[in-house]
Amino acid sequence: YFQFVQQWPPATCRFSRKPANKHRPLQIFTIHGLWPSNYSNPRRPSNCNGSQFKDGKVYPQLRSKLKKSWPDVESGNDTKFWEGEWNKHGTCSEEKLNQMQYFERSHNMWRSYNITEILKNASIVPHPTQTWSYSDIVSPIKTATGRTPTLRCRTDPAHPNIDFLHEVVF
Repeated sequence: YFQFVQQWPPATCRFSRKPANKHRPLQIFTIHGLWPSNYSNPRRPSNCNGSQFKDGKVYPQLRSKLKKSWPDVESGNDTKFWEGEWNKHGTCSEEKLNQMQYFERSHNMWRSYNITEILKNASIVPHPTQTWSYSDIVSPIKTATGRTPTLRCRTDPAHPNIDFLHEVVF
């Protein structure tokens, strides 16, 4: 099966080890990756013996779409981010998806599972003091998509009692 992972850029940047001036603090969920997974092994396969990333395979029409759905929010080098995701995870998906299909499928899933809009429609939007429970966030996503996502949260050492939503996984 595949794990489709979307990230919340402000949380990604907050916990990044990269210099803050490089971040693109987008206010929409973006793709982190499409990761082949295995029920019998908790470790995801990675860095398989598949074909390495070919930039020319990400055709111009798709490239402009991916710049919105799958940007590198940390360093701004989208092509390098796509290359890393393909070489680490995509190479393990070649039995089902070639490189072009891998990126097309990811973009189409991002459009189908528009977490930003789903949460906005449930009045769950970034706020400096408002907080939500795990179920507050999962419930509208499950209602809208018919699927129960996994939420991955991170704790900020400066605020040890607060977890920040980092990723939504299908």
